[in-house]
Amino acid sequence: MSLTDREQGAASAPASPPAGSRPGPTVADVVRAVTTHDLPVRVTGYDGSAIGPTDAGITLDIRSERGLSYLLTAPGDLGMARAYVSGDLGLGGVHPGDPYDALRVLLDLRLRVPSVAEGLALVRGLGWERLRPPPAPPQEALPRWRRVMGGLRHSRGRDSTAISHHYDVSNAFYEKVLGDSMTYTCAVYRSPTDTLEQAQAAKYELVAGKLALQPGMRLLDVGCGWGGMVRHAAREYGVKAIGVTLSRAQAQWAQEAIAREGLTGLAEVRHLDYRDAPREQFDAISSIGLTEHIGVRNYPAYFRALRDRLRPGGRLLNHCITRADNRAPHRSGAFIDRYVFPDGELAGPGRLVGEVHDAGFEVHHEENLRQHYALTLAAWCRNLVANWDSCVAEVGLGTARVWGLYMAGSRLAFERNGIQLHQVLATRNAPHGVNGYPLRPNWTP
Repeated sequence: MSLTDREQGAASAPASPPAGSRPGPTVADVVRAVTTHDLPVRVTGYDGSAIGPTDAGITLDIRSERGLSYLLTAPGDLGMARAYVSGDLGLGGVHPGDPYDALRVLLDLRLRVPSVAEGLALVRGLGWERLRPPPAPPQEALPRWRRVMGGLRHSRGRDSTAISHHYDVSNAFYEKVLGDSMTYTCAVYRSPTDTLEQAQAAKYELVAGKLALQPGMRLLDVGCGWGGMVRHAAREYGVKAIGVTLSRAQAQWAQEAIAREGLTGLAEVRHLDYRDAPREQFDAISSIGLTEHIGVRNYPAYFRALRDRLRPGGRLLNHCITRADNRAPHRSGAFIDRYVFPDGELAGPGRLVGEVHDAGFEVHHEENLRQHYALTLAAWCRNLVANWDSCVAEVGLGTARVWGLYMAGSRLAFERNGIQLHQVLATRNAPHGVNGYPLRPNWTP
């Protein structure tokens, strides 16, 4: 990079007024008003003020008035993300590719609501203009209410835009972060010492085993990403596999990989919405990381669409992130919705299993891979740190910061059981309950 992280933040922020031009509360005063006394981090301000222990391992540097305005006008994760992505908030003590240790401390930070008198005094001293939201960083998607111009939520057009926002960032960037497998879903670790590539291969092998893939079978993989499952099934099992993805960049990369690996004729990836997948009777269907994007109210139609494409006796494997609580809200938080997965929604595992069942499948097995996803995200963050300069050169500093923040935060959410990852195995039964499923599983857990 031509600029350090601090220099970039200073260059992108508006100049602060000269000291003493407006007497009033300092940045430290503002932080003091909204936090408890046991502040676990050091906070420094553009005005020279500071608060928190001097020996704290983690520091937050509010570098400009704009950064303070971001924090004041969008309290919580969205305001902090805006300030951090724009360079107006610095995190010291961590690498921007993996700010895990900072987020772990900040998640335990206790905030309080200032009294009315305190709030009014702060606002008068800071100036009411501080409560005027600055323009959001360019990495931020439109708020939900403005996305209606692109179509109703989870319409084909709006889904395509949301998928493009996240997956069409840069194939070269994903290669550096995801590693050789180009797999952007939870891996399966036999041991914490497994490499990322070993764990991703184990995940594909687990899915293949649950689906009982055999040479000559036909597999449909919906939301196939860069074709990892499609290529694995064709290469390792001689399965004729078709994948569909809404990302044009993913489809192009996958088709090139299929050609490089000599799998043309067995494997294919098409740029299609899952609703437009071939209407044929496949022997097996895998859905690995798609359900998060389709919308909870669309679960019935989604699982019926998969059922209609599966032959009687065939197996479905659905692999997706869920809430830990069936009563939790479906919509994601502001940061994830604006910067990572626009329109993404998650349901609890009970809702997921119930919808699979109600669509006409028989559910045989379910497992939670929550801890595996935490390990996967830690590995992706290590890759981002190792390739930081080239990743920044590829997508820009702001976008690289988004990814470090998102992956480290997601790792914490999986570790603390805020979210989970569930695989559900089901069959479409033939008449009279015939499904060909063995008395005991014929795959290795």
